[in-house]
Amino acid sequence: MKAKKIIWIIGGSSGIGLELVKLCLANNYKVIVSSRNCLDNPSLQNLKDEYSDDISLLNFDVSSKENIKDIVKKAWSIFNKIDIWFYNAGAYEVMDINSWDISKFEQMNEVNYLGVIRVMNEILPYFKEQKSGQWIWNCSLSSYFGLPQGGGYSAPKAALVNLAQSLQPELDLLNIKLQIINHGFVKTRLTDKNSFEMPQLMTPLFTAKKILEGIEQSYTFEIRFPYFLSLILKILRFLPYKLSLKLTQKILP
Repeated sequence: MKAKKIIWIIGGSSGIGLELVKLCLANNYKVIVSSRNCLDNPSLQNLKDEYSDDISLLNFDVSSKENIKDIVKKAWSIFNKIDIWFYNAGAYEVMDINSWDISKFEQMNEVNYLGVIRVMNEILPYFKEQKSGQWIWNCSLSSYFGLPQGGGYSAPKAALVNLAQSLQPELDLLNIKLQIINHGFVKTRLTDKNSFEMPQLMTPLFTAKKILEGIEQSYTFEIRFPYFLSLILKILRFLPYKLSLKLTQKILP
């Protein structure tokens, strides 16, 4: 019987992450789930009851600088290896220039970007010794172009994409496959904060299915969807700024 792959999902207590946890368990994975309070999460506790041998819960606040080394060591020791590290933790706030809040900027940077680096720094030696592995970072189509009132979220996501681009060639030589997920709007507690109509809005389950398909198919650096929205934002990125910025200004109320 083929051995079950082991995936560590950071940010798995709700939304896309929780749906991905369910899909992985149903598709013969062993899953380590982390979030700030995953041990107190009823949905995860129910999954623990159902898949007792295949799921482990580990509290982890990615915005904290404390005990990162110990948490990574503990996560690795649960099943004595990790095949896939999936970073899905995210923070999102809508802010116009009249409502800037430095603490929210800092939180989004801590969760959406710096948290990845802190885990990466501690987990890399384990993967190097193992000589194989797969890293997946959940980014965003918003990384393609900064949109009004969303820069606090999209800027660290764009930085994460840039970091992944710079690291992929080195990691590939170590037989570590790095992938980024750039997806559009998903109906979650985060996007519920938006007051505008979100084009091609997807459910967490649909999104999780697309992500798992991308992970399991032949290797590609970027997994992006939905197609139409990704195409529009890609075109926007390559237009002259005089035109693209005029277009994005029309989003403002």
